[in-house]
Amino acid sequence: MDKDRFPGFDLRGRTALVTGAGQGLGKWIALGLAHAGTDVFVVDLNGTNAEATAGEIRGFGRRSSFKAVDVGDAESVSRMIETVSNEFGGLDIIVNNAGVNVHKKAIDMTPEDFDFIVRVNLKGVYFCCQAAAKLMIPKRKGTIINIASASAFLVRAGVPNSVYAMTKAGIVMLTKALAEEWSAENIRVNAVAPGYFATPLVADRLADPDVYARIVGSTPLKRVGKEYDIVGAVVFLASDAASFITGQTLCVDGGRTIL
Repeated sequence: MDKDRFPGFDLRGRTALVTGAGQGLGKWIALGLAHAGTDVFVVDLNGTNAEATAGEIRGFGRRSSFKAVDVGDAESVSRMIETVSNEFGGLDIIVNNAGVNVHKKAIDMTPEDFDFIVRVNLKGVYFCCQAAAKLMIPKRKGTIINIASASAFLVRAGVPNSVYAMTKAGIVMLTKALAEEWSAENIRVNAVAPGYFATPLVADRLADPDVYARIVGSTPLKRVGKEYDIVGAVVFLASDAASFITGQTLCVDGGRTIL
Protein backbone atom coordinates (compact mmCIF):
# COMPACT_ATOMS: atom_id res chain seq x y z
CA MET A 1 0.00 0.00 0.00
CA ASP A 2 1.28 3.45 -0.93
CA LYS A 3 2.01 5.13 2.42
CA ASP A 4 1.86 8.56 0.77
CA ARG A 5 -1.69 7.94 -0.47
CA PHE A 6 -3.31 6.31 2.54
CA PRO A 7 -3.17 7.55 6.15
CA GLY A 8 -1.45 5.55 8.84
CA PHE A 9 -2.80 4.92 12.33
CA ASP A 10 0.12 2.77 13.48
CA LEU A 11 1.99 4.27 16.46
CA ARG A 12 4.70 1.62 16.78
CA GLY A 13 8.11 2.96 17.75
CA ARG A 14 6.74 6.06 19.48
CA THR A 15 6.78 7.12 23.10
CA ALA A 16 3.80 8.66 24.88
CA LEU A 17 3.16 10.22 28.28
CA VAL A 18 -0.35 10.35 29.75
CA THR A 19 -1.21 12.33 32.88
CA GLY A 20 -4.03 11.28 35.19
CA ALA A 21 -3.60 7.77 33.82
CA GLY A 22 -4.29 5.86 37.02
CA GLN A 23 -8.00 5.39 36.31
CA GLY A 24 -10.89 6.43 34.10
CA LEU A 25 -10.29 8.25 30.82
CA GLY A 26 -6.56 8.58 31.41
CA LYS A 27 -6.11 4.86 31.98
CA TRP A 28 -8.17 4.01 28.91
CA ILE A 29 -6.12 6.43 26.82
CA ALA A 30 -2.81 5.04 28.08
CA LEU A 31 -3.89 1.47 27.34
CA GLY A 32 -5.25 2.48 23.94
CA LEU A 33 -2.01 4.15 22.92
CA ALA A 34 -0.09 1.07 24.04
CA HIS A 35 -2.40 -1.16 22.00
CA ALA A 36 -1.66 1.04 18.98
CA GLY A 37 2.05 0.48 19.46
CA THR A 38 3.47 3.14 21.77
CA ASP A 39 5.60 2.77 24.85
CA VAL A 40 3.83 4.73 27.58
CA PHE A 41 5.05 6.68 30.61
CA VAL A 42 2.18 6.69 33.10
CA VAL A 43 1.64 9.69 35.39
CA ASP A 44 -0.88 10.02 38.19
CA LEU A 45 -1.07 11.68 41.59
CA ASN A 46 -1.80 8.21 42.98
CA GLY A 47 1.35 6.17 42.49
CA THR A 48 -0.36 2.87 43.21
CA ASN A 49 -2.88 3.43 40.43
CA ALA A 50 -0.15 4.57 38.07
CA GLU A 51 1.87 1.44 38.78
CA ALA A 52 -1.16 -0.76 38.04
CA THR A 53 -1.73 0.94 34.67
CA ALA A 54 1.94 0.57 33.75
CA GLY A 55 1.73 -3.12 34.60
CA GLU A 56 -1.20 -3.61 32.23
CA ILE A 57 0.69 -1.83 29.46
CA ARG A 58 3.69 -4.10 29.90
CA GLY A 59 1.24 -6.98 29.52
CA PHE A 60 0.75 -5.75 25.93
CA GLY A 61 4.47 -6.18 25.35
CA ARG A 62 5.19 -2.44 25.46
CA ARG A 63 7.66 -0.60 27.63
CA SER A 64 6.09 1.33 30.47
CA SER A 65 7.12 3.02 33.67
CA PHE A 66 5.27 5.30 36.06
CA LYS A 67 5.71 8.26 38.33
CA ALA A 68 3.50 9.86 40.98
CA VAL A 69 3.34 13.53 39.98
CA ASP A 70 1.35 16.59 41.06
CA VAL A 71 1.00 18.30 37.68
CA GLY A 72 0.07 21.56 39.39
CA ASP A 73 3.68 21.82 40.61
CA ALA A 74 5.80 23.09 37.72
CA GLU A 75 9.04 21.83 39.26
CA SER A 76 7.60 18.32 39.57
CA VAL A 77 6.53 18.51 35.92
CA SER A 78 10.08 19.44 34.89
CA ARG A 79 11.46 16.47 36.80
CA MET A 80 8.82 14.25 35.20
CA ILE A 81 9.92 15.23 31.70
CA GLU A 82 13.57 14.74 32.65
CA THR A 83 12.73 11.20 33.80
CA VAL A 84 10.93 10.46 30.54
CA SER A 85 13.91 11.70 28.56
CA ASN A 86 16.33 9.58 30.58
CA GLU A 87 14.23 6.40 30.50
CA PHE A 88 12.68 6.55 27.03
CA GLY A 89 15.15 8.75 25.16
CA GLY A 90 12.56 11.30 24.12
CA LEU A 91 8.85 11.97 23.79
CA ASP A 92 6.61 11.83 20.73
CA ILE A 93 3.14 12.20 22.26
CA ILE A 94 1.77 13.75 25.44
CA VAL A 95 -1.85 13.55 26.55
CA ASN A 96 -2.69 16.09 29.26
CA ASN A 97 -5.64 14.38 30.89
CA ALA A 98 -5.22 15.13 34.62
CA GLY A 99 -8.03 17.30 35.92
CA VAL A 100 -10.06 18.05 39.05
CA ASN A 101 -13.38 19.60 39.99
CA VAL A 102 -15.21 20.91 43.06
CA HIS A 103 -18.97 20.54 42.87
CA LYS A 104 -20.19 23.77 44.42
CA LYS A 105 -22.42 26.62 43.36
CA ALA A 106 -20.58 29.77 42.30
CA ILE A 107 -21.87 31.62 45.37
CA ASP A 108 -20.23 29.01 47.62
CA MET A 109 -16.91 28.63 45.79
CA THR A 110 -13.96 29.66 47.97
CA PRO A 111 -10.62 31.10 46.81
CA GLU A 112 -9.05 27.80 47.88
CA ASP A 113 -11.49 25.83 45.72
CA PHE A 114 -10.80 28.17 42.80
CA ASP A 115 -7.02 27.86 43.13
CA PHE A 116 -7.22 24.06 43.43
CA ILE A 117 -9.13 23.67 40.16
CA VAL A 118 -7.14 26.26 38.19
CA ARG A 119 -3.82 24.93 39.50
CA VAL A 120 -4.40 21.47 38.01
CA ASN A 121 -6.68 22.13 35.04
CA LEU A 122 -4.91 25.18 33.59
CA LYS A 123 -1.50 25.64 35.19
CA GLY A 124 -0.86 21.92 35.07
CA VAL A 125 -1.78 21.60 31.40
CA TYR A 126 0.18 24.71 30.46
CA PHE A 127 3.45 23.62 32.03
CA CYS A 128 3.07 20.01 30.87
CA CYS A 129 2.75 21.37 27.32
CA GLN A 130 5.78 23.60 27.83
CA ALA A 131 7.91 20.81 29.29
CA ALA A 132 6.96 18.39 26.51
CA ALA A 133 7.72 20.96 23.84
CA LYS A 134 11.25 21.34 25.21
CA LEU A 135 11.85 17.70 24.26
CA MET A 136 9.98 17.91 20.96
CA ILE A 137 11.38 21.14 19.52
CA PRO A 138 14.97 19.88 19.05
CA LYS A 139 13.59 16.94 17.03
CA ARG A 140 11.10 19.20 15.21
CA LYS A 141 8.32 16.69 15.72
CA GLY A 142 5.68 15.94 18.32
CA THR A 143 2.01 15.68 19.14
CA ILE A 144 0.27 17.28 22.12
CA ILE A 145 -3.31 16.34 22.99
CA ASN A 146 -5.14 18.21 25.74
CA ILE A 147 -8.31 16.85 27.33
CA ALA A 148 -10.94 19.57 27.53
CA SER A 149 -14.65 18.87 28.10
CA ALA A 150 -18.06 19.41 26.60
CA SER A 151 -18.35 21.85 29.53
CA ALA A 152 -16.07 24.18 27.57
CA PHE A 153 -18.97 24.80 25.19
CA LEU A 154 -22.18 24.36 27.16
CA VAL A 155 -23.68 24.32 30.63
CA ARG A 156 -26.17 21.91 32.11
CA ALA A 157 -29.20 23.43 33.76
CA GLY A 158 -29.08 22.91 37.50
CA VAL A 159 -25.47 21.61 37.53
CA PRO A 160 -23.08 24.21 39.00
CA ASN A 161 -19.78 24.01 37.14
CA SER A 162 -18.50 27.57 36.79
CA VAL A 163 -14.80 27.22 37.57
CA TYR A 164 -14.38 23.81 35.91
CA ALA A 165 -16.13 25.04 32.76
CA MET A 166 -13.92 28.14 32.72
CA THR A 167 -10.75 26.05 32.89
CA LYS A 168 -11.89 23.68 30.16
CA ALA A 169 -12.80 26.59 27.89
CA GLY A 170 -9.31 27.92 28.60
CA ILE A 171 -7.82 24.65 27.39
CA VAL A 172 -9.60 25.08 24.06
CA MET A 173 -8.00 28.49 23.49
CA LEU A 174 -4.63 27.40 24.89
CA THR A 175 -4.65 24.59 22.35
CA LYS A 176 -5.15 27.09 19.53
CA ALA A 177 -2.47 29.46 20.80
CA LEU A 178 0.17 26.75 21.23
CA ALA A 179 -0.73 25.17 17.89
CA GLU A 180 0.03 28.44 16.14
CA GLU A 181 3.20 29.13 18.13
CA TRP A 182 4.71 25.69 17.67
CA SER A 183 3.55 25.00 14.11
CA ALA A 184 6.93 26.24 12.86
CA GLU A 185 8.51 23.46 14.97
CA ASN A 186 6.28 20.79 13.35
CA ILE A 187 4.47 20.19 16.65
CA ARG A 188 0.74 19.60 16.43
CA VAL A 189 -1.48 20.61 19.34
CA ASN A 190 -5.09 19.45 19.52
CA ALA A 191 -7.72 18.80 22.16
CA VAL A 192 -10.48 16.30 22.83
CA ALA A 193 -13.66 17.42 24.58
CA PRO A 194 -15.42 14.40 26.11
CA GLY A 195 -19.04 14.31 27.14
CA TYR A 196 -20.33 11.81 29.69
CA PHE A 197 -18.27 8.62 29.91
CA ALA A 198 -18.82 5.56 32.08
CA THR A 199 -15.79 6.14 34.33
CA PRO A 200 -15.41 5.28 38.02
CA LEU A 201 -15.74 8.97 38.93
CA VAL A 202 -19.35 9.14 37.70
CA ALA A 203 -20.38 5.54 38.34
CA ASP A 204 -22.63 6.54 41.25
CA ARG A 205 -24.46 9.13 39.15
CA LEU A 206 -24.92 6.77 36.22
CA ALA A 207 -26.31 4.15 38.61
CA ASP A 208 -29.20 6.51 39.45
CA PRO A 209 -31.95 5.80 36.86
CA ASP A 210 -33.23 9.39 36.91
CA VAL A 211 -29.79 10.92 36.45
CA TYR A 212 -28.92 8.44 33.71
CA ALA A 213 -32.18 9.21 31.90
CA ARG A 214 -31.41 12.95 31.98
CA ILE A 215 -27.91 12.37 30.64
CA VAL A 216 -28.91 10.18 27.71
CA GLY A 217 -31.93 12.39 27.12
CA SER A 218 -29.59 15.29 26.31
CA THR A 219 -27.29 13.11 24.19
CA PRO A 220 -28.42 12.56 20.57
CA LEU A 221 -26.78 9.10 20.39
CA LYS A 222 -28.71 8.11 23.56
CA ARG A 223 -25.83 6.55 25.47
CA VAL A 224 -22.75 7.47 27.47
CA GLY A 225 -19.23 7.09 26.15
CA LYS A 226 -17.28 3.87 26.43
CA GLU A 227 -13.59 3.08 26.49
CA TYR A 228 -13.17 2.64 22.75
CA ASP A 229 -14.88 5.97 22.04
CA ILE A 230 -12.17 8.06 23.70
CA VAL A 231 -9.34 5.76 22.60
CA GLY A 232 -10.30 6.05 18.94
CA ALA A 233 -10.25 9.85 19.01
CA VAL A 234 -6.90 10.10 20.80
CA VAL A 235 -5.17 7.46 18.66
CA PHE A 236 -6.41 9.24 15.53
CA LEU A 237 -5.10 12.65 16.65
CA ALA A 238 -1.78 11.10 17.70
CA SER A 239 -1.30 9.32 14.40
CA ASP A 240 -0.04 10.39 10.99
CA ALA A 241 -3.64 10.17 9.79
CA ALA A 242 -4.14 13.53 11.54
CA SER A 243 -0.91 15.11 10.24
CA PHE A 244 -2.78 18.10 8.74
CA ILE A 245 -4.85 18.80 11.86
CA THR A 246 -3.71 21.25 14.54
CA GLY A 247 -5.34 23.74 16.88
CA GLN A 248 -8.64 21.85 16.84
CA THR A 249 -10.91 20.51 19.57
CA LEU A 250 -12.69 17.28 18.74
CA CYS A 251 -15.92 16.85 20.69
CA VAL A 252 -16.44 13.20 21.63
CA ASP A 253 -19.79 13.55 23.33
CA GLY A 254 -22.46 11.62 21.47
CA GLY A 255 -23.67 14.90 19.98
CA ARG A 256 -24.34 16.81 23.22
CA THR A 257 -22.68 19.99 22.01
CA ILE A 258 -24.79 20.22 18.86
CA LEU A 259 -27.99 20.82 20.82
